[in-house]
Amino acid sequence: MQLSLLASDIQEFITASLQANISKLALSKNPFPEVDWKEIINQIVSKNKSQHKLPTWFNTDNIYYPPSISIEQASSEITAKYKSELISGTSLIDLTGGFGVDDYFFSKKFERVIHCERNVVLSEMVQHNYDVLNVKNISCLAQNSTDVLLQSGKKFDWIYIDPSRRSDVKGKVFLLKDCLPNVSENLKFYFSKSNYILIKTAPILDITAGCMELENIKAIHIVAVENEAKELLWILEKDYSGEIEVHAVNIQKEKTDTNIFTLGEHSPASFSLPQEFLYEPNAPLLKSGGVDYLCDVLHISKLHPHSHLFTHIELIDFPGRRFIINEVIPFNKEHLKKHLEGKKMNITTRNFPLTVEEIRKKYKIEDGGTVYAFFTTNINNEKIVLICTKI
Repeated sequence: MQLSLLASDIQEFITASLQANISKLALSKNPFPEVDWKEIINQIVSKNKSQHKLPTWFNTDNIYYPPSISIEQASSEITAKYKSELISGTSLIDLTGGFGVDDYFFSKKFERVIHCERNVVLSEMVQHNYDVLNVKNISCLAQNSTDVLLQSGKKFDWIYIDPSRRSDVKGKVFLLKDCLPNVSENLKFYFSKSNYILIKTAPILDITAGCMELENIKAIHIVAVENEAKELLWILEKDYSGEIEVHAVNIQKEKTDTNIFTLGEHSPASFSLPQEFLYEPNAPLLKSGGVDYLCDVLHISKLHPHSHLFTHIELIDFPGRRFIINEVIPFNKEHLKKHLEGKKMNITTRNFPLTVEEIRKKYKIEDGGTVYAFFTTNINNEKIVLICTKI
């Protein structure tokens, strides 16, 4: 840490430069030759990235920011606060501390929090920020978390882990065994130190694969913010072997939609041709794989087993987007040329052989406007296009 960065004149410069063109600024002369210019530029970039994601940090003076990649990888305050509402107790140890956003919120629910971070500079930075934020019950340890657990003679109420993908792993497949720490390999050891474990993973992790790698899963929370999936949260309890409760959560400004069901408990879906209204489930519900239960609880029908679009004759409250169906167009050259070619509309594909990009290019459809076109398949296995207006 370069503590000279916290000098009042440099901090004022950083704040005043938040709207500057960073590329041009980086090439300009350093007005503070006693401090590394790259580090000042990094502070500006990282503080900018924190404005909406980490408003508590952004709005506090003398915060020391890490490289921007650490800000990108950190939880947002919204998701960190959600996690903190799930657990509480006397003690929690975070095995993968990072920038410490989650621990800041955990500290409001636990008497004592230990933040483990092997990167000494980052650990010092986080401790400085906690001091500035007046957080007194978090201890920052610049050590390997496994060593901390081995050396500790005490058990913790909770262990929190946010494993990061190893840089040497290639390809799109995301497995917990490809991350550090290797949670599935160390699970027995972790349970010797706590009866409860909370794991955060990226939303691209396949839920079925995660269930195969982990044991004693009690609940899975799929957390989205404004319909963008952000995190999968896995709650593990030592020796637990019962049903797994799935929470599909979409946090929005106006409200939070939460749908809860049991993993693997399949409600029989009902099917129908398109009716008056179209319903598209939100991102966490689609990720959960449990959307069929909506047929039972909302008395609505699916268009096709694999389309994951619903329809109903009446307008109802729904955890996702709602549309009026204006037209149902068969997917053939004559109808598409008449109704779609050269038009401006928002396109979504569900259970359809062409991608959005292929459709736009082939039929010269411009993006945007107030018309929504769903290219999908109906219960008769016919390719159709639903022309809709969003409600």
